[in-house]
Amino acid sequence: MHGLSVPRSALLSEGAIPGDLPAQVSAALREDVGSGDVTAALVPAQQRVSGEVITREEAVVCGLPWVAETFRQLDREVAVSFAVSEAERARPGATLFRVAGPARPILTGERTALNFLQLLSGTATEARRFVDAISGTHCVILDTRKTIPGLRTAQKYAVRCGGAHNHRMGLFDQVLIKENHIAAAGSLTGAIRAARASSPGVPVECEVESLSELEEALLALPDTIMLDEFSLDDMRRAVARTRAAGGAIKLEASGSVTLDNVRAIAETGVDFVSVGSLTKHVRAVDLSMRLQFEG
Repeated sequence: MHGLSVPRSALLSEGAIPGDLPAQVSAALREDVGSGDVTAALVPAQQRVSGEVITREEAVVCGLPWVAETFRQLDREVAVSFAVSEAERARPGATLFRVAGPARPILTGERTALNFLQLLSGTATEARRFVDAISGTHCVILDTRKTIPGLRTAQKYAVRCGGAHNHRMGLFDQVLIKENHIAAAGSLTGAIRAARASSPGVPVECEVESLSELEEALLALPDTIMLDEFSLDDMRRAVARTRAAGGAIKLEASGSVTLDNVRAIAETGVDFVSVGSLTKHVRAVDLSMRLQFEG
């Protein structure tokens, strides 16, 4: 992590598989299967099948534990073997996993398994693109709370598989003071003081929209200051001013971040760049399952 003090939520369950993974799979299967798979019922109960899943494009693979859990919940006789590791880069045409066993549960679970794998691989792949784009700088790419409802832990896990880091997991593990909070508190300083009093020990971050607001924030001493929609020149000024003030407060750039401008942002000297598109604008990786029926 380049020696930086990454927000505490970024260190929660670092590298760990989300504890609610089985519940996510169960919800997805209920949504898809409902009262029963009436199409798979057309296949003889004794029919067996084998097959493999390939990627049609380069990707950072993520979601293999969801694949295993999908078939485990449907039928423990289904055997799943992985040809790649989680967080591994895969080239177009590469086999990701193989499956064999009773045809009915494999046909039933195919779409759920691939939905998880293509979505999470898409998130991990996009995260890796941003991480690679700022390679060599001291900056760290962070995600946001702009996640698919019900899949926050899954997407944030995928972000880590792509080499980026997590911002706060939710509203409970870090204070993030924005414009509306400041208006309700009467001032930025008042909002930070209230946060320290109401949530002692919890990291406090505040958003500023101008260099004048930055000055007030520096006096109020949050842990992190978010520079919202700052120009590159103003980011450089903010970095210089924060360093002159002692440099203990970290700076996060946010707003209108793309692959085209993220390196320029990182090179201003900010500590973090948060990118909502990692989890909000995900394009699923193109996968294909090929099955062979036995007998």
